Amino acid sequence: MATRTDAPTRREQILKEAARLFAERGFHGVGVDEIGAAVGISGPGLYRHFAGKDAMLAELLVGISGQLLTGAKRRLAEADGGSAEAVLDSLIEGHIDFALDDRPLITLHDRELDRLRDSDRKLVRQLQRQYVELWVEILREVYPGLAEPAARSAVHSVFGLLNSTPHLGRPGSLPGRGATAELLHRMARGAFAAAGAE
Repeated sequence: MATRTDAPTRREQILKEAARLFAERGFHGVGVDEIGAAVGISGPGLYRHFAGKDAMLAELLVGISGQLLTGAKRRLAEADGGSAEAVLDSLIEGHIDFALDDRPLITLHDRELDRLRDSDRKLVRQLQRQYVELWVEILREVYPGLAEPAARSAVHSVFGLLNSTPHLGRPGSLPGRGATAELLHRMARGAFAAAGAE
């Protein structure tokens, strides 16, 4: 039983270090031995957890897309009966958490998505479309006059804003996580308000 509990933890460690290294040096700039060294196991030892680097990349990119969608659905369920404004704020907070806590995955997605097998890339796109549509639905509840294409454009634009965190500088150069999260939230709501203004 303990082994089963330990295995996901080791996998998570491997994935976290793989994401960091891939984001820093590119997918082809990192060897299996380096990933293993970062988590204290031999490179060949990684093959007990993953078939190779391609499998790690796929799990990282498919995994984060799935997590974002699952998290958004959970927030919608938890807000059952709540105002659309509160749901929108909750969705924004969830995405900001991702943007601040998983910055290497944003870089990885931007640079390495095309390296995935077609089936994995299609799955990422499918999950992302579902995630966007959840946002579009809520946004149109908050701003009923906003046409669907404009709402979709606004959602993608806000994702661009929030996902810019890898370009904000080193984590220590930001004003602090709380202040950065608050600023991003205000900017996201401002962008949505501008889109919804008649």
